[in-house]
Amino acid sequence: MNTASIVSRVWSFCTTLRDDGVGYGDYLEQLTYLIFLKMADEYSKPPYNRDVGIPARYNWQALTSKKGAELEVLYVEILRELGKRQGMLGQIFTKAQNKIQDPAKLFRLIDMINSTSWLVMGADVKGDIYEGILERNAEDTKSGAGQYFTPRSLIRAMVECVRPEPNKTIADPACGTGGFFLAAYDFLSDAKNYQLDKEQKHFLKHQTFHGNEIVANTRRLCLMNMFLHNIGEIDGESLVSPNDALIAPSPIGVDYVLANPPFGKKSSMSFTNEEGEQETEDLTYNRQDFWATTSNKQLNFVQHIRSMLKTTGKAAVVVPDNVLFEGGAGEVIRKKLLENTNLHTVLRLPTGIFYAQGVKANVLFFDNQPASPEPWTKEVWFYDYRTNIHHTLKRKPLRFEDLTDFITCYKPENIHARTETWHEENNPDGRWRKYSYDELVARDKTSLDIFWLKDKSLTDLDNLPEPDDLAEEIIENLEAGLNSFREVLAGLASK
Repeated sequence: MNTASIVSRVWSFCTTLRDDGVGYGDYLEQLTYLIFLKMADEYSKPPYNRDVGIPARYNWQALTSKKGAELEVLYVEILRELGKRQGMLGQIFTKAQNKIQDPAKLFRLIDMINSTSWLVMGADVKGDIYEGILERNAEDTKSGAGQYFTPRSLIRAMVECVRPEPNKTIADPACGTGGFFLAAYDFLSDAKNYQLDKEQKHFLKHQTFHGNEIVANTRRLCLMNMFLHNIGEIDGESLVSPNDALIAPSPIGVDYVLANPPFGKKSSMSFTNEEGEQETEDLTYNRQDFWATTSNKQLNFVQHIRSMLKTTGKAAVVVPDNVLFEGGAGEVIRKKLLENTNLHTVLRLPTGIFYAQGVKANVLFFDNQPASPEPWTKEVWFYDYRTNIHHTLKRKPLRFEDLTDFITCYKPENIHARTETWHEENNPDGRWRKYSYDELVARDKTSLDIFWLKDKSLTDLDNLPEPDDLAEEIIENLEAGLNSFREVLAGLASK
């Protein structure tokens, strides 16, 4: 069976199950369990002959020998028992549940997966199938899965700028479905960038990546996504920790952090009060290695990411606008970031590119540095890819090509050879401009929320987006507003 026919069958069956109320997310989970079991079966046979820790009564052969009610009972038992195991096996099946209530359709799905030899299929093919379903799942805004999915075009651009090197470690403390890991893996394994020897390939597969993801379902998808892309081992330890990364300092220092921490301003925790009622309260992290104590989740992630880096480490992290201008702890953190790291680049992003709607975000690029009495940041370069830019998820999604000018201006090969494209007289529409350290600390609250381009939509009616694009943008903003309103109501109801 060729790749196209496999992809077609996978998608067509997903459509069939959606008619039974099985969403993309549930379908993804069931695919994950079953493909893992099928690949484990293939590994147990020549030439591999590996024991991946699945008892005979719970293996693929046992599953394919059943039909009807017996199949459903065994499948539920397999999911429950394998979730108790150690390593990647246990993480894949943690809290696993059967979401396919029709045994006949479960049998058909198992038969579809059984008809394919997954180990002989290229990692790019397996990965493309899985990534495609992940993206479809993210598009389902009602499920909320979009918050775990960063646009792959943006991720690729960030990796192209950072240019990770072989035999170095890469972390993501809120890794979602693993998009940053996969893009970094592709960059490092691309022969145009590096010719890896055997030891470097082993390091890339087993030791390069370190992640955290506290949501069990998302962590499961991340691990499977990585595994299908040839990262990690089926019988190895999990490369993604279930622990909240913000609770304590990272156990290891890393060379790179590539991340898009979850949207949402505050961390919170649920607990049962003395009356037996559920309540929530803002969660702060009292970390001695943090510059400021705050319940702002985004600011805490920025501090944590800086603390994870070796003194030669580099980071690229997506943050919402409030990180650039918020006072109090935000001002303290921005000043410390300018002083203790070389915060050399800010990419300002437009709305309409994230599945979480209405988000105004930026990418901070900074290099960690050893202690010094003088500030390490001498100047910060800003690329304004927001003003007069219009993207929508469906009609005009962000493409990698849209960010190639930024990458050219960034000069990944030598960031010290940059030149401004903005000039007050000769090119007032230039998107690439630098501000000195002194200019930035003189701003109110050391705000990095900087724009200099004129919004042409305010003065030039010919520059307005197409009516359909404008309508889609309005709908997205309304949905974002409704989601925010629901969060406020939920917070009030819990108090």
